[in-house]
Amino acid sequence: MISISSFSDPSPYPPLCVECPNPAYAAEMLSNVGSCDSEMSAVSLYIYNNTILADRSEEFSHIFHKISIVEMRHLDIFAHLAHMLGADPRLWTCNGRRPCYWSPACNHYPLQTEALLKNSLQREQNTILKYRRQAEQIRDAYIVDMLDRIILDEQIHVQIFCEMLEELRQNC
Repeated sequence: MISISSFSDPSPYPPLCVECPNPAYAAEMLSNVGSCDSEMSAVSLYIYNNTILADRSEEFSHIFHKISIVEMRHLDIFAHLAHMLGADPRLWTCNGRRPCYWSPACNHYPLQTEALLKNSLQREQNTILKYRRQAEQIRDAYIVDMLDRIILDEQIHVQIFCEMLEELRQNC
């Protein structure tokens, strides 16, 4: 049994605001909304994982459901930030000057439980690195505070996926 007390860090999210519109920062937030390495990708993948695990492990399925809800909150936050920064918050990202819409083809969909967990773990670790890079480059304190807060949630997800992998290996 996984020892999870929460799927999200208990600290409050900072205020949802920006210092001023900024097209470069808006593009970064759109990347968090609708690129292949985005919250939309996480939400869709975790809903998929929840569904295919339902008949194998009710516990694991439930965990993915709960984490997908946290990722939906992140998606909502980044969409609002992109809009406040001056972007149209569709499920897309900027590829140069050309918008590129998000697609379910962004995700890799392993079917085996261990591969599925490793894929989810790697995505969370990559997300943390991406948000840390953004926090180092962005000079808007409101956005940096939000990125730092969201990283706390993603770190919890890494811990949960590591515990799930450990439990799976113990039961093999």
